[in-house]
This record gives sequence, C-alpha cells and structure tokens, in this order.
Amino acid sequence: MKVFIITGTRKGIGKELALYFLKEGHIVCGCSRGKSSIDHSSYHHFELDVNNEEQVINMVKTIKKQFGRIDILLNNAGIASMNHILLTPYQTMKNVFSTNVFGTFLFIREVGKIMSQSARILKKQGEIPHFRIVNFSTVAVPLRLEGEAIYASSKSAIANLTQVASFELSEFGITVNAIGPTPIPTDLIKNVPKHKIDALLQRQAIKRFGTFQDCLNVIKFFIDERSDFVSGQIIYLGGVNG
Repeated sequence: MKVFIITGTRKGIGKELALYFLKEGHIVCGCSRGKSSIDHSSYHHFELDVNNEEQVINMVKTIKKQFGRIDILLNNAGIASMNHILLTPYQTMKNVFSTNVFGTFLFIREVGKIMSQSARILKKQGEIPHFRIVNFSTVAVPLRLEGEAIYASSKSAIANLTQVASFELSEFGITVNAIGPTPIPTDLIKNVPKHKIDALLQRQAIKRFGTFQDCLNVIKFFIDERSDFVSGQIIYLGGVNG
C-alpha cells in the first residue's frame, strides 16, 4: 500500500486517478479549491489553492504526521487559457502561472523534503527508496499551438522544472517525470472551438482524443518500482515528439 498525493482531485483526470488508486487499495490524499467529490474511507481531502504556500506546507505536514511518509506525488492540478496573446490580460498570465507552475513547484519542494528524509532512513536500514513524482505538461508545448501561448509557456516551464528536479532529487531515490497529454474531453477544453480541436488532432500522429486510460498507462509506468532508472523524461501522448 502506497501513500499518494494527487492535486486537483475534485473532477476530471485528477478525480479518475484518485478513484483508480483507491480501488487498488492505496491511501490517496487529494486537494482542490472546493469540497471533496470523493467518498471513500482511504481518501483524505484538503480544501486549498495549490499556489498558497502556507496551505500547501500545512497539507504536506498533516499527511506526514498521519501516515509517516509520502510515496507518490501526482501534480495534476492545472488551468488553461486559450486566447490570442494580444488579447490576454496580464491577470490571466499571473493566474495560469500561479496554478500551473508555482503550485507544481510548491508540492515538489514540500513533498520532496518528506521523501528525502524518508530516503535517508531507508538507506540506513539497507533498503532502496522508490519515491515518485509525476508532473503534467501538454502536447501544446512541442506543437507550439497558436492561441495557447500562456498555457503552453506555463507547461513548458513545468517540463524544464521536471528535468532539473530529476537531477537534484535523484540521490534520494526520487524520480521526477512528466506526462504530456493530448486533448482529453474534460472541462479544461470545453470552451475551445471545435475547429481548433480538430486542427490540433490532425497534427498528432494518432489522430484522436486522449483518454484517461492513455494517461493512466504512462503514470503507472513512471511510478512502477522497476522504473528506478527512468527520470527527467516527458512522454507526450498521441505520437507527438518533444
């Protein structure tokens, strides 16, 4: 049984991931700005904003106190902005980066502290640590999509954050990777015009929407204990090359 933190669990991919790993018998600690939408004895919800440093620190400390460790962090929480750069308000830029980049950074830093402490103890006991962090990028980064300058640049920052963090945390047995999903029919893209989605799908090698199962397959590969030698990687779905 593993202890998971999954951000953005109220709906969409985050909720599906939480339900899947709960069904597998793990403990899942999730968070969102709103109340929990998951009712399960092994699910623990924290109502917070991922870019609020104090709230994130308190959440991670509470989980460490209650369960003694954190094995896996899935940095799923994110927001999007689809607009021409000349029409994008400065506040939109700040909001997107606050959630996507600063939120991801805060959880990597705070959970990384707990994982590194646990790793030192495990190594003294002669055991090998297998801690995992998976971040979320997007195919909008390598495809450089028009109309997604703000969203894509925030996810590009996550890709670089992932790769640098993989070096800095490797000595603690922590792997840091990222998944870059294609469009998936969730609330994140519900306001994107159909002709833009269709044009995006045509730029993928595999021209269809992504699914939760597509994301889950990659995440299961990243968090598998046999994937100790896989870190700093970004896997884009749909046959899109980074």
